[in-house]
Amino acid sequence: MKFVRFGQPGAEKPGIVDAQGGIRDLSAHVPDLAGAALDPANLVRLGKIDPASLPLVPAGTRLGSCVARPGNFIAVGLNYADHAAETGAAIPPEPILFNKTPNCIQGPDDVIVIPKNSKKTDWEVELAVVIGKTALYIDEKDALSHVAGFCVCNDISEREFQAERGGQWMKGKGSPTFGPVGPWLVTTDEVKDPQDLGMWLELNGKKVQNGSTKTMIYGVAFTIAYISQFLQLDPGDIITTGTPPGVGLGMKPPVFLKAGDTMRVGIDGLGVQNQKVIAWQG
Repeated sequence: MKFVRFGQPGAEKPGIVDAQGGIRDLSAHVPDLAGAALDPANLVRLGKIDPASLPLVPAGTRLGSCVARPGNFIAVGLNYADHAAETGAAIPPEPILFNKTPNCIQGPDDVIVIPKNSKKTDWEVELAVVIGKTALYIDEKDALSHVAGFCVCNDISEREFQAERGGQWMKGKGSPTFGPVGPWLVTTDEVKDPQDLGMWLELNGKKVQNGSTKTMIYGVAFTIAYISQFLQLDPGDIITTGTPPGVGLGMKPPVFLKAGDTMRVGIDGLGVQNQKVIAWQG
């Protein structure tokens, strides 16, 4: 099943994608794709509703983030061996965790805003995991049963803020618009193996990232269980799990986003994002 949220920012409604690719309005059956509504059993219930009985959403309607604003938006750094190599970093002995701000989450096709005073805004296609059931001190073997589904995330990053200004990485990770997720929340039954998904990103029509979740250092199940040893994951929380090589920082010379750039971002079976980059207007 593929779930979406559609409508204007702040007024999104829940929807489901029908067999023809149309979006059907689910708002009569669930208030939003958030919290307890994301329990895997509830998503199964929603998936049993005949899409033909639901109102068809007009084509071209804006898509919002595929889940409502989470309590936690957690990211994993340097989680692909080939990406660590391109940045000259050592393989981390344990997962590197940092926070992205929940208010940087936006729709998959919304514009990306280069922050004020930014010099090195970069891109990162990532597999994101949406939690469906509370997870605390869980085992790796049980981790995927706590997942509502998967989606595409573009982990936009400001490298100077992240690495050259001292302190934590989160300074370069949470500016407004730095967290497009979606277009779809794809339930686990449609993702046979989260460790075997092709993923790519095109910048101005040129493919710059072309990788696979096969090269993750710490897999999805391990990562969820690991995080749960330190904090409680609640339904609706998002974990974005790292990026393959091809980011701007790793190019020689480095390449960073500028106003007017466009990106297409995709993962096998999870859909495609389309974004335009604009400058901060303030």
